[in-house]
Amino acid sequence: MRKKDILELKKRFKKDYCTFTKMCGCYVNGEKHIILKFRETFLNLDEDEYFKYLEIAKKVLSGTIGNNILELNFPLNEDLINEKQVSLMKLKNSQLKDDSLLDEFYDSIIDNYDYTGNFLIIIFHDAYDVITKTKDNAKLDESEEVYEYVLCAICPVSLSQPGLRYFEEENKIKSRIRDWVVESPTNGFVFPAFINRSTDVNSIMYYTKNAKDTHPELMENALGCYSKQTATIQKETFQSIIKDSLNVDEKKADKIFMEVQEGLNNMLEEHNAIYEDVDVDLEPIVLTKTDIQNILIESGVPEEVTTKIEKTYVETFGDDLPLAENLIDSKVLKVSEQVKREEYLQKQVEVLQSRLEEVKQEVAIATEANITTDDSVLENESDNVLEDEKATDLEENNSYDVILEVKPEKIPQIKSQIIDGQKCIVIPINENEQAKVNGKEDVI
Repeated sequence: MRKKDILELKKRFKKDYCTFTKMCGCYVNGEKHIILKFRETFLNLDEDEYFKYLEIAKKVLSGTIGNNILELNFPLNEDLINEKQVSLMKLKNSQLKDDSLLDEFYDSIIDNYDYTGNFLIIIFHDAYDVITKTKDNAKLDESEEVYEYVLCAICPVSLSQPGLRYFEEENKIKSRIRDWVVESPTNGFVFPAFINRSTDVNSIMYYTKNAKDTHPELMENALGCYSKQTATIQKETFQSIIKDSLNVDEKKADKIFMEVQEGLNNMLEEHNAIYEDVDVDLEPIVLTKTDIQNILIESGVPEEVTTKIEKTYVETFGDDLPLAENLIDSKVLKVSEQVKREEYLQKQVEVLQSRLEEVKQEVAIATEANITTDDSVLENESDNVLEDEKATDLEENNSYDVILEVKPEKIPQIKSQIIDGQKCIVIPINENEQAKVNGKEDVI
């Protein structure tokens, strides 16, 4: 079953393209008693009713394949005749003109529909002249086949909400009368199925509004098909199989399931990448026992647990193994991506903290080395200054014949005189004063 086939049918449910011939209905109360039956020529309906019924028919072909629209198959057994399949074929071929066939169909739905409350069964008949298309989807004038089918919708009928309303005739606001209102269909089907733009009498396109409440009793008992789980139910069942088999705490189980989901998603992406440049409809991947084993091993699940999960998986789903894409939980993948991002950021923080500690140590070592170096430099510079001063003094001393060092108060007493024709330096010395010349005391 392809989305393009469903859309091709659904596009015809418009005023200018609709070719419904007959429409019949049966109104049932909460005690499962038939209150009303009707038959209408669809094109003769009032405009308001025409569009409302058309909207109900559209709903039966709405939603996603695998979740809201399921392909149901009749059991294939050459030795047994499927009575339900035969009844549906007769109903379709009668073009809804046979009351006995309609009554039989109504009774089958009423007896096998597990629903508490009033509901309406509506069934449409249509014949679609399928126009031939070329490989590039260009339409040709000639017809490929006439696809004749019936479409059934089961709609809840409930009382409108209590409230007030304005009565124009009386010019008053009063309590309004509660009416029985037909709601959108919760279940329905199209028979035969429209597969690859052609009639498939061995299949039914089954509609369920609630993917978690599919009414398998309708599939099996009223329609005579194998019941089938929606993608939502398969997804929840798969998660339970994995987590219930792991003897670990909830947090660890969630982490392992995230890894399994990533393995599923990678497998699907690799499959799609192979046919990325090929203009063909991709065959969906059925998740086999071997696929489960490989994904579990890659996720680090122990061998004994892997064996247990494989066994439970096959026992639960049987021959109708789910598609890989139906088991992928986008919410879990988003959470996994967020967890990985947080773990990456945490590692980056740890790396930065480690690097910061290294820098601090390097700065401390460098600072200590600089202090030691500065002290050594200062000592060396001080020694160099002293040596320079001594050298300067020696240089200066070597340029004079007489060098005097006296106390400051003696300086004013120093005089220069000529004695016996020789220039002399005269320094008066008192009796209590002493003198030293070239390191020798009392030379005077």
